[in-house]
Amino acid sequence: MEKLTNKEEEIMHILWKLEKAFVKDVLAEIKNDKPHYNTLSTIIRNLEEKGYVAYNAYGKTHQYYPIVSKEDYRKKFMNLAINNYFNNSYKNMVSFFAKEEKISIEELKEIIELIEKNK
Repeated sequence: MEKLTNKEEEIMHILWKLEKAFVKDVLAEIKNDKPHYNTLSTIIRNLEEKGYVAYNAYGKTHQYYPIVSKEDYRKKFMNLAINNYFNNSYKNMVSFFAKEEKISIEELKEIIELIEKNK
């Protein structure tokens, strides 16, 4: 599974949300920095080439849908990020977020409860 660019990820989030969409539907969902229709169409075709989306053809128009789930993508690239930035240590990752004040004590307690519950 190939890493996506930021714009490709943005488009995939829209497709995961919509489940099936024509290019015009995706364009309508983009709030900031709307690309030109042809540019967006090219990005979606690139996603198809990378194996992330497929389509149903209706004459000359295509309705696109994701063939890689959001969960599968998240697992692959979260594991990669943890490996690359935190020496494959979840402890290092949680410590980083705690130091950056991105996670509260209450959230940490909830995480501990989840871990204990799943044992």
